[in-house]
Amino acid sequence: MAFELDHLFIWSEVGAPEADYLINAGLSEGPANVHPGQGTANRRFFFANGMLELLWVHDEAEVRSERVYPLRLWERWQNQGQGASPFGIALRPAGPRPDQKPFPGSPYTPDYLPESLSIWIGDNAADIAEPLTFYLDFARDLANPKLNAVSHPIGVQNISAVKICTPQPILSETLQMVVSQVKTLQVLPGDQPYMEIGFDQEQQGQGYDLQPHLPLKICW
Repeated sequence: MAFELDHLFIWSEVGAPEADYLINAGLSEGPANVHPGQGTANRRFFFANGMLELLWVHDEAEVRSERVYPLRLWERWQNQGQGASPFGIALRPAGPRPDQKPFPGSPYTPDYLPESLSIWIGDNAADIAEPLTFYLDFARDLANPKLNAVSHPIGVQNISAVKICTPQPILSETLQMVVSQVKTLQVLPGDQPYMEIGFDQEQQGQGYDLQPHLPLKICW
């Protein structure tokens, strides 16, 4: 397998007060981050092999700029609960950086990355009913050393499975390609947007449903 999950995001309210429910569920919060020039900010939860990000818009002018517009971040955030997907799916190389991209798309070079680096944005980005899909070919090279250092009270370490439900009955070719190449990811039709993250093959047999605060359940 050439590609794997790097991280997931869920749109939140400003300041991501929803993160407190993840903390109550037994996760430890990592350092937050702001994306200069992109107009978004986050609160983050790190695991040994990935990250969960709660994302919101903090600067309307930046997020609606010409450079950022193709991602439709403003439209996605503004239309939460009105048909826009609350999710984002980021991939990275599973080993040595492959020559090919995992799905058709175009490069995006935000202000917060060096000019030599770019993010590959799936060509389904304009369909805000689907999760935003993107690829970080540099992610393995720039792995955050904090990933392996986070200790969570409930003892979880690795993201082992992700299931996303979407009201879209037919997935775009881009999203189908993502699912076909990442064996830990399922995207299924459902009445409402919903994400379930499994940790460590769910060996403890425990779960915590964060609805209605977040469309998310964690299992471990």
